[in-house]
Amino acid sequence: MVRGVLEVLLINARGLGDTDFLGRMDPYVLIQYQNQQRKSTVAQGEGKRPEWNESYTFLANYPSTNNEYKLSLKIMDRDTFTADDFVGEAVIYVKDLFLLGAEKGKAELHPAKYCVVGTDGSYCGELQVGLIFTPRVEDDMDGEEFGGWKQSDY
Repeated sequence: MVRGVLEVLLINARGLGDTDFLGRMDPYVLIQYQNQQRKSTVAQGEGKRPEWNESYTFLANYPSTNNEYKLSLKIMDRDTFTADDFVGEAVIYVKDLFLLGAEKGKAELHPAKYCVVGTDGSYCGELQVGLIFTPRVEDDMDGEEFGGWKQSDY
């Protein structure tokens, strides 16, 4: 099993459907990989064209113990007096990225545009995201064998 770090570069969004009647929406993104979740900053008043330029990291294993390789990016609109509105979601499958990173030592998907879809499956804009998977080199030598002998602290 290869353990590593998945870095998500959240760049921007374009063409989002506005959920606010008055003023501009205040979008943010909930990023989830397996049981790990991160939240972007709120793009205050940026409406349909928010810019984030932020980076988030997640621990990842390849192959995954539950065979789940879905990265979910949910765009939300922050509201002051009511519950935040769901704008749409982009899903990126990262299994091939992990496989390539495990083989080559690192794998990168340069920032690309991913479709954002609403709850009814309709197109709601696009999200620009880059991904990097870097396997970690384990420097913990405890229990590792060398030529039939275990390493000793003496």
